[in-house]
Amino acid sequence: MGTVGPSAAGTGRSPEAALPLSAAVFHVLLALADGPAHGYAILKEVEARTNGRVQLSTGTLYGIVKRLLEDGWIVESRAGSTDRRRAYRLTPFGRLVAQAEAARLSELVDAAHAKKLVPRPTRS
Repeated sequence: MGTVGPSAAGTGRSPEAALPLSAAVFHVLLALADGPAHGYAILKEVEARTNGRVQLSTGTLYGIVKRLLEDGWIVESRAGSTDRRRAYRLTPFGRLVAQAEAARLSELVDAAHAKKLVPRPTRS
């Protein structure tokens, strides 16, 4: 797989070394790709984006949030935070990890197309 971007700010961490991500972790990163969001907004975006097929529990979400904070993929954000809700945003490294996972999944879908496991979308 090709490299998506540089290692994180000279730390030597490679986004590709974090792959593959669980579907739940990738959904959380996707939910934060457009900007800061609090937990309830993350849950609702995942549910809406998947037409209800994925519904993360609050326990699952906050376990993921704790790990992503510890790993430096997200940080708490003042934007969107209130006294009752904490908002989170992607760090530059977290964005690189999300991009690397998207590229990895895209390669898998391309392989599935080549094997005729799924039809190629028609372009109008």
